[in-house]
Amino acid sequence: MEDIEIDEVATPALEDPVLIEGLPGVGHVGKLAAEHLLEEFDSELVRRVYTTEFPPQVSVDDEGVAELTCAEFHAVEAGGQDLLVLTGDHQAGTNAGHYRLTTTFLDVAASFGADRAFALGGVPTGELVEEYTVLGAVSESGMVDELEAVGVEFRPDEPAGGIVGVSGLVLGLGGRRGFESACLMGETSGYLVDPKSARTVLEALSELLGFEVGYDSLEDRAEEMEEVIGKIQEMQEGPAPTDDDLRYIG
Repeated sequence: MEDIEIDEVATPALEDPVLIEGLPGVGHVGKLAAEHLLEEFDSELVRRVYTTEFPPQVSVDDEGVAELTCAEFHAVEAGGQDLLVLTGDHQAGTNAGHYRLTTTFLDVAASFGADRAFALGGVPTGELVEEYTVLGAVSESGMVDELEAVGVEFRPDEPAGGIVGVSGLVLGLGGRRGFESACLMGETSGYLVDPKSARTVLEALSELLGFEVGYDSLEDRAEEMEEVIGKIQEMQEGPAPTDDDLRYIG
């Protein structure tokens, strides 16, 4: 196959669509948020993007049918706002691949008439988060007031080290070609999948774009993660294991 191949699955007419990127990253925040939009709203698969930059593997469905790993674009109508939601299970494996793949993603978005983009992701704190905050970065300063109005924070020197991967390049490459782009980053420990952070990001996004969405499934996942966190904390606070506890039994 070619380095990048695009399957045109459907080409619906969209009105002023907004690109929403939610690929895997810190805490899987962006991926959780994007997939939640697909669960909560009617969506239509419109493009599959295959690339040799993804791992050499296939996914297998419940009936045993294999599909080469890819990224997908779905058209979503969210309360009168058309969205073009990009998600998948992988990012590119090389620096050059990130650039080529993000350029392709922006090409697809532009072909549907999108000129605004929001990259969704997480920013690691290194510790468990009690009060979640969304940090922002934008391709142009004129967007700052709009994001601050919905509670997004802009902090000097954060995120430390900048924004890597597709989310960063949606701003960098997108801004260079005229996309009004922003990255919404939910604070997260960075250790675990974080549905609460994903919800905080979606709350900011929905207010920005003027749609309403339910959060029941994210709340269920958050409760599951709370149980996991509770067990971890018990292990951290419990007595140190004895030699007998650590002995291998085979």
